[in-house]
Amino acid sequence: MRFLLVACLVLLPVAARAATPELTVEKPWMRYLLPSIPAAGYMELQNPGAADVVITGAASPACGMLMLHKSTDTSGMAMMMDVPSITVPAHGSVTLAPGGYHLMCMQPAMKLGDNVPVTLSLQDGSTVSASLPVYGAQSSP
Repeated sequence: MRFLLVACLVLLPVAARAATPELTVEKPWMRYLLPSIPAAGYMELQNPGAADVVITGAASPACGMLMLHKSTDTSGMAMMMDVPSITVPAHGSVTLAPGGYHLMCMQPAMKLGDNVPVTLSLQDGSTVSASLPVYGAQSSP
């Protein structure tokens, strides 16, 4: 019985580490126009792990509010809406890009050339951070 207890205590940290999401952020950037117009954040999210990773929110000190958004085109009508989450499938990726999923930055406090810190909140309570370089309307990475 004592051996079983010791084995559980030794293996518990290993199991906890294995459950941590493996989400990585590639090619992040922010498009900024004017302080009175929302900015948008884009990136590629890679999940090499064996389980889906669900993003439930985002935050940045450079945004009054940072939301998960999606642009759609239905019968020629362009629409943009908040989404409650973005799922990055196991062994897959999701691209946040113009015309699709993106981060919507309300009340942007940034300028061209800045690097904006962004924290993505995950369903399991963990976070992933990235730095998004700021580009204007005529430029992008």
